Amino acid sequence: MPLLLGLDIGTSAAKGVLLDAHAERIVAESSVEYPLSQPRPGWSEQDPEDWWLAVCRIARQLLAASGAKAGDVTGIGLSGQMHGAVFIGADAHVSGGRANALRPAILWNDQRTARQCEQIEHAVGGRSVLVELVGNAAMTGFTLPKVLWLREQEPDRFARARHLLLPKDFVRFRLTGELATDVSDAAGTLALDVDSRTHWSNRVLGALSIDAALFPTVLESCAVAGLLTEWAAAQTGLEVGTPVVAGAGDNQAGAVGAGVVASGEVLAALGTSGVIFAHTDKPRRDLPPSTAAPGAPGSAPVGRLHTMCAATGTARAPGGWSLTGCMLSAGGSLRWARSVLAPGVPYDELVHEAAAAPPGSEGLVFLPYLTGERCPHPDPNARGAWVGLTSRHTRGHMVRAVLEGVSFGMTQMLDLMRKAGVAVNSARLGGGGSKSALWRQILADNFGVPCKLVGSGGDEGPALGAAIMAGVGAGTFESAAAACAAVIPIVSETHPHPAASAAYTRARATYDHLYHDLRATFTELASQ
Repeated sequence: MPLLLGLDIGTSAAKGVLLDAHAERIVAESSVEYPLSQPRPGWSEQDPEDWWLAVCRIARQLLAASGAKAGDVTGIGLSGQMHGAVFIGADAHVSGGRANALRPAILWNDQRTARQCEQIEHAVGGRSVLVELVGNAAMTGFTLPKVLWLREQEPDRFARARHLLLPKDFVRFRLTGELATDVSDAAGTLALDVDSRTHWSNRVLGALSIDAALFPTVLESCAVAGLLTEWAAAQTGLEVGTPVVAGAGDNQAGAVGAGVVASGEVLAALGTSGVIFAHTDKPRRDLPPSTAAPGAPGSAPVGRLHTMCAATGTARAPGGWSLTGCMLSAGGSLRWARSVLAPGVPYDELVHEAAAAPPGSEGLVFLPYLTGERCPHPDPNARGAWVGLTSRHTRGHMVRAVLEGVSFGMTQMLDLMRKAGVAVNSARLGGGGSKSALWRQILADNFGVPCKLVGSGGDEGPALGAAIMAGVGAGTFESAAAACAAVIPIVSETHPHPAASAAYTRARATYDHLYHDLRATFTELASQ
């Protein structure tokens, strides 16, 4: 029974799955939680040792739950929270993977580096130049600003740092003793030349006086990065010499786990946040069109979408690229609405009430900016609102407006991708919100393409994607596309309704200008 182990190093917990490659199904799942440290306002850190201890427990739990032997696991894949910074000292090469981090990891949701982001964009000649060079604007979550922060605020530790790893790369270092990263996580550092996929950007690092030797070797996601060491085998209960692939960041691994591995399909994930992920045939950037009027690039928004490398490549054949957009409050908006409108009422009951209201909610619009916004409006001061309330509106109208407002925001991100040249033939849906048939229909009506509910892509999506990558690297599957076709079923398919689509086109026209109409008000309210 050849099994593939997929591990996802999340922010609150590590998750693991065992995939039976022949039966094409998950035979065991496990998760282990660990703490998050916030030593100062806006800071977010974790002890990398907690990730490793969780992985050791998960591996043993999965073997016990499945009744499998260590030798049955023929490949290991990794997914993980992106952008985090783990700094390792000079003892890494001789430690066999046992070297400790020099300090707690600085995570993706840490906000301490706003000044360093400004420094990076200024050093290279502006945001548009940075997007051209590495595919992304400088944001506090990314990795490179954390390097600058360490150099400025903790110079003694910076002087001792010899290697920078991403969270899942630290776990792979523990498993194999090898220092490496993959193309998808590397693209999330702000330091990779995303066009080449293999080279760190000399122009960016040179402008900041950072030695490229700090950054590890870059591999394709499905390439074997190393073999399980004797020490790691003793810790995990797995077999010495088991191949471990490079893996991917959680968004890219989640796309593989949902079967989005070819151009024309996108993943729309309705979790607490809302993510649109598009697989692309070449690197595409969120920049003004070349036909824009002179001077337009300096004032037009850039870098709202993230240009990354997709997780489909092997050592023999490089993979594709991706565009990703993230709105901060998707399923979180519905959860908040229930808490204030109907505490304790089942979601199914609220959605049933919402289904009785017509498309467009009779002129009621919801702005889902409850925790600020990232895409398409990178504005921490943005605020949520119901706009257009009248005495005719019921609780059902208000809940439907929430579902529609989130869907409008997701459509805005999809439209940005279309403007960047991305073809969209269908969308695969994941996350908790995709369980609602009404929400699936609203998305299809707004996207204008069929929406497919897959039998994965939820909580297990990134870990499943990691297991699929392990199968490709170990030779069990010919390619990521072949694996996804075999392993990931389509549960249902929802098609747009023309009449509803027309109603939403009118409602979205109002939604699209409301942020701009209220932006000054949002800023004023945020200062109070």
